[in-house]
Amino acid sequence: MHDQMPHSDTAESVTAGHPDKLCDAISDAILDECLLIDSSARVAVETMVKGIEGEAVIILAGEVSINGQAPDYERIARDKASSIGYTDSRIGMDASSSELCKVLVYITTQSQFISQGVDGDLETQGAGDQGVMFGYACTETEQTAELRGRYFPLAAALSQRLTRRLEQVHEEKILPWIRPDGKSQVTVHIEKNTENPPRISTVVIASQHAPDAGPNWPDSNNLTEVERRMYIEGEIKKHIIEHAIPESLLNEPEIIVNGTGSFPDPGGPYADAGLTGRKIIVDTYGGGRHGGGAFSGKDPSKVDRSAAYYARWAAKHIVASGIAEKCEIQVAYAIGKASPVGLRVNTFGTSKAGLGNDPDQKISNLLLKYFDWRPAAMIRDLKLKRPIYSATSSGGHFGRVPTDEGLFPWEKLDSEKLDALAGELGNQE
Repeated sequence: MHDQMPHSDTAESVTAGHPDKLCDAISDAILDECLLIDSSARVAVETMVKGIEGEAVIILAGEVSINGQAPDYERIARDKASSIGYTDSRIGMDASSSELCKVLVYITTQSQFISQGVDGDLETQGAGDQGVMFGYACTETEQTAELRGRYFPLAAALSQRLTRRLEQVHEEKILPWIRPDGKSQVTVHIEKNTENPPRISTVVIASQHAPDAGPNWPDSNNLTEVERRMYIEGEIKKHIIEHAIPESLLNEPEIIVNGTGSFPDPGGPYADAGLTGRKIIVDTYGGGRHGGGAFSGKDPSKVDRSAAYYARWAAKHIVASGIAEKCEIQVAYAIGKASPVGLRVNTFGTSKAGLGNDPDQKISNLLLKYFDWRPAAMIRDLKLKRPIYSATSSGGHFGRVPTDEGLFPWEKLDSEKLDALAGELGNQE
């Protein structure tokens, strides 16, 4: 046991096949199909999954108000779970079979007492609920070429890359004995007050696998348990860890693969029940403050989702413009009210000189000046009334690369806003 631990940061991530993430994926798939039918649909859908002795159940519950015919919720749930890889009860669930997997649907319409306060225009559309949301950005990823432009905590960025690679390896059958359920964790040691780059000290991977995994799989392998563990560890190191983590950061970290010895079938929903919204820290920044509201299955009128995305977008602009090296934004809403009831900034002492005696208050004022925090405006600015949410259900909502197809718009920097913010900094110096 070390007498003194160096300063470190640790973050974890989980794959799309993790039971909780499977639930997030189903809830967001339902949301996207509803938005395809009606871009103003009101959706709040939760999912639960559990496998029991060769059988499984998917429970869908929540509220949907839609102008048009509601989609086939059962079909969406089965299709999504099957696409992730759950088509065999020996793995953890066979969502493709109506005999081996039941889907129970308990979805009603949204309460009229909520909708009367959240429907309207820029001035009148209020928040869909009360709550506190956080957005964050920092410069930790900016020293590494492969991660530059993310403005994101390094440990979280790396753990997410690992699980996204785990998913790819499973989907493309690069390691055909890998199953959908998996997790990662990365610990980064940071030397304060030095120019030395961060160092990865530990990488943890847990990945469900076929019981007889080996180089000849699915044919017989005749490996001892020790040989099998060494083979699995070597393949995961080669095809996942060395692929996902930039070489410049791999300086002989401790690598732990399936730390309990092995993770054979059955896993997934059989080994662990899943629930929507149970991985809110995995979804965001890997640690730090969180308002508590989950994202998946909620349409953008719910500020749990839209304001968290907007706060990330705003914080990223503050850091990318050079105003601060770290920026955390807290924003709070009351149900039915358009304007936030509170907005606070914390730059942890990293703001640039020239912002006065209270730089965080100055930055708060800039955020109110250049960003419109009303729900309808946030939805407008980020174009959130589109079916873009399934892609967020695994691999993290933040620190991702925005796409030409419009995915992750809260990660795309606005050059005009960057110039205006940088100009404000110049005017103060």
